[in-house]
Amino acid sequence: MSIGNSPPDSAEDRPSIGRALQLARTNAGLTVDEVSSTTRVRVPILQAIEQDDFSRCGGHVYARGHIRVLARTVGLDPAELIAQYEAEHGGRPSATPAPPLFDTERIRPEPRRPNWTAAMVAAIVAVVGFVGFTLFNGGTKGVGSTTADPPSTKPSPPPSAPPAPGKQSGQRPETGDSAIAAAPANQVTVKLTAENGQTWMSAKDHNGRLLEEGVLKQGTSATFTDSKRIDLILGNAGAVQLFVNGKEIKNVGESGQVQRLSYTRGDPVAG
Repeated sequence: MSIGNSPPDSAEDRPSIGRALQLARTNAGLTVDEVSSTTRVRVPILQAIEQDDFSRCGGHVYARGHIRVLARTVGLDPAELIAQYEAEHGGRPSATPAPPLFDTERIRPEPRRPNWTAAMVAAIVAVVGFVGFTLFNGGTKGVGSTTADPPSTKPSPPPSAPPAPGKQSGQRPETGDSAIAAAPANQVTVKLTAENGQTWMSAKDHNGRLLEEGVLKQGTSATFTDSKRIDLILGNAGAVQLFVNGKEIKNVGESGQVQRLSYTRGDPVAG
């Protein structure tokens, strides 16, 4: 009969984990270096475990793993030593549910970075388009009547006449005495009509001040007045119908011909 309350194989009589591993290694005739080479457990960690110091294992999971592989190497039952370790140092951690594979609530699209290259290309295309549009349309204001010196009396517009065959209809003043009388005698009046096509034109007064410059589209007219002189440049003289002081100037030029003209009071006489 045993003396005392505890049986011979109680926890008090059971050797510690480190002591059990050390005794088993010694009984198997193995050195610390031989066990370390077989188990890949470093010598300092193996020596600490045999001294029941599990702090160098890096946590309970690694400690249990080292105990298991060392027990198998020296011929002990790993399950008994693992159970003893869990009883002395805390049981296995409770299992935590695995996170879902796809958490749609936490998936957030990455912010898109601004595409500066596309923005620069778009800006360049816009600038080129604006410049091209300006060049093709003459880059000027709308063609109309420009007056250098205000006339004392406003001339009445010449009556329209039916267009000649094969020409665009436009404002064609009469060449009779009524049209001539309508032009004020104290200034020079020049009227341009793009009758047979569009033309580039420039008009300046006697001081050299620019009155108008740009493209005169087909079917449109422009009228200029000055107290002394009007200087003209026509880029397509053959397309222009020209009236000076109410009288039509014949044969202004050929199609596509550039003409430089100057008119004063008392003309029409080409300068």
